[in-house]
Amino acid sequence: MGKIPAAIGPYSVYREVGDLVFVSGQLPVDGNTGEFPSSEFESQIKQVMENMKLVLEEMGANFDQVVKTTCFLKDLNDFGVFNEVYGSYFGTEFPARSAFQVAKLPKDALVEIEFIVNKGA
Repeated sequence: MGKIPAAIGPYSVYREVGDLVFVSGQLPVDGNTGEFPSSEFESQIKQVMENMKLVLEEMGANFDQVVKTTCFLKDLNDFGVFNEVYGSYFGTEFPARSAFQVAKLPKDALVEIEFIVNKGA
C-alpha cells in the first residue's frame, strides 16, 4: 500500500475546517521512496493522482467529494495527457478547476495539484 508523501516544508498536508478539507499541493513524490516515479510527465501526473487518492482515503473521502482543484503544469503542451489521466480518476461530475503553466515547481516537478474536499457532500 502506498504512503502519503510528507510535506517538504513548514505546512500541513491538509487541514479540515468543518466539512471542508483544504489539501496542499501534491507533487509526484512516491511516499514510500521519497522520489519521483520518473521524469516523464505521464508517470508524474499518475503519481500525483495516486497521492490525492491516498489523502482522500485517509480522511474517509473519495474523488466525488472533491469540489475544486488548482493545477500547476510546467508545460501546457502536456495538457492533453494531463486531462486524460486526471479525468480518469473522477466519475461523471468533475470538480471546478483552474490550471496554470508555471515557470518552476518544487523539486523540479512537472505537475502539482492542490484541492478542496467537501466531506459533507
